[in-house]
Amino acid sequence: MSVPIAVPKVGWGTEPLELVEWKAAEGSLIHRDNPVLVITTKKIESDIHAETAGYLHIVVPEGNKAPIGSIVGFIAASQEELQTLQKEKPTEPSTTASEPDRPVKNESENTAPSAPADRSRIRISPAARRMAEEHSVDISNIVGTGPGGMINREDIQKSIDRKVQAPPPATTEKRIKSKIPLRGMRAAIAENMYQSLSTSAQLTVMGEIEMTEIVKLRDALVKQVDAFGVNITYTDILVFMIARILHNYPVINSSIIENEIILWEDINIGVAVALEDGLIVPVVSHADKKSLIEISRNIKELASRAKEKRLTPDHVTGGTFTITNLGARGGGYRFETVIINPRESAIFGTGGITDRVVARDGQIVIRPVMTYYFTYDHRVIDGALAADFINSLTRLLENPYLSLDWKKIV
Repeated sequence: MSVPIAVPKVGWGTEPLELVEWKAAEGSLIHRDNPVLVITTKKIESDIHAETAGYLHIVVPEGNKAPIGSIVGFIAASQEELQTLQKEKPTEPSTTASEPDRPVKNESENTAPSAPADRSRIRISPAARRMAEEHSVDISNIVGTGPGGMINREDIQKSIDRKVQAPPPATTEKRIKSKIPLRGMRAAIAENMYQSLSTSAQLTVMGEIEMTEIVKLRDALVKQVDAFGVNITYTDILVFMIARILHNYPVINSSIIENEIILWEDINIGVAVALEDGLIVPVVSHADKKSLIEISRNIKELASRAKEKRLTPDHVTGGTFTITNLGARGGGYRFETVIINPRESAIFGTGGITDRVVARDGQIVIRPVMTYYFTYDHRVIDGALAADFINSLTRLLENPYLSLDWKKIV
C-alpha cells in the first residue's frame, strides 16, 4: 500500500510552503529515513524523510507551493502500484513559488496563445517537467502527445534533439551555460537584502582594532577546553562583549516599526552562518544574560542545526542586532559593506585577525589587527552615536581584563 508524502507544519506559520527540491527522480527506489524532499519557509529549509522504503511518485513538482497537510507525493510499495499511481490524473498545484495565479487556457482550443503560458498550469508529467528544467526547454512551445494533451518525456526529448540538430545562430550575444532557479533559501536572501536596502538609509564605517589581548585571552581559554567542555572562538567572544555593550546603546538595539523607534528590552544577537547554498542568521536569545560558555554552546548548536537543516522559524526570528565574522572563513585583511538584517538597525562585521605593522609609543611593531565594518540605519542612529559605540567596543577589545568581570565568564 502506498504511503503519502504530506507537507508538515514548520514552526508557527500557516502559509503554504515551497517545495525546493525532490531528492530523487520520479519512480526512483528510495530507502526508509532517507531525505526525499526539501521544503522551505522564509529562509528555513527542512528535509522530509521517507517513512518507508518504496518507489517515489511525485504529485506536486518542485518549485511549487503547497498548503500544510496537503499530499505532494507517494511512496509506492511496488512498481505495479507505482504504475497505477502514474496513470492517475496529475494534481495541479494551486500556487507557485515564482508566479501568481493566472487563468488556465482551455485545452480544447487549438489556436496559438496570445501570451506565454503559465508553466505551472501546463499539463506535463513530473518526469518530463524535471527533464525540461535540466535541459532548459521551454515547455510553453511544446504540444503534448500524451493522454489529454499531456507533455511526456518523449515530447521533451524531441525538443532537445531539434535544438542539437539546429545550426548555431549567427550572433555575437553571450550564450547561456545553465540556469539556476531563484527559489528557496536563495530567493529568501534576495528578497531580504532588497527589502533591507530599499527601506533603510544604510551607512558603513570601517576601521581596525588591535587584538593582542583578545588573542592572549582566547589562547588561554582554548587551553581550558577540557574544563569548559567547549572550544571558545573569536565569534563567541564578540557576541559576549557586544551583548553587554548594547546595554549602554539602546538606540542601536532598536527597530523602526511604522512611525516609531522601538527600543528592545531583550538583546538577541544574530550570528551569520554560511551554508553551501546561502547564508542564514540564527539568533542567540538573551545573549546579555548568558556566560561566554553558554553563548559558545548556543552558537555551536545553532550552527549544527543550520548545516543539518534542523532549524525552525523560532531559531531565526527575534534578532535585535547581527554579527557576521568573515575572518572565520579565512577572510584575512578585508573590508566590505555588510547589509543590515531586515527589522534591525545595525550589523557588525569583521575580517580576519592578521599581523600588521603599526606604530606604538614611537616604535614600529607588529601586532595582530582585526578589520571591522559597522553598518547602521542613519534614520535611527547618528554618526556620533555610531562612533561612540565603536570606541566602546575598541576599548573593551584592547583592554578586556579592565572592562569586564571575567569571573562571571562561566
